[in-house]
Amino acid sequence: MPTISMFYGIIIRMFYDDHNPPHFHVNYEHYSAMFNFDGNIIEGHIPIRQRKLIEAWTLLHKEELIANWKLLKENEQLFNIKPLV
Repeated sequence: MPTISMFYGIIIRMFYDDHNPPHFHVNYEHYSAMFNFDGNIIEGHIPIRQRKLIEAWTLLHKEELIANWKLLKENEQLFNIKPLV
């Protein structure tokens, strides 16, 4: 699963396995979750502080997430998305 961004120990990955809704996967320490492109958790658990960071990052980069999702559907290479700093 390609990593598209990393910040504050949070790893953001995305892959397309012919399923919707569009989403990305997050790992932080021993936690993992799936988020939609509105920054909401679909599945899993992430501590609240990291969840707030992920929500902010998602709002800043929603268009890029959508573009990467479209690339995945076409079996194209993803691009990295800037981390929070």
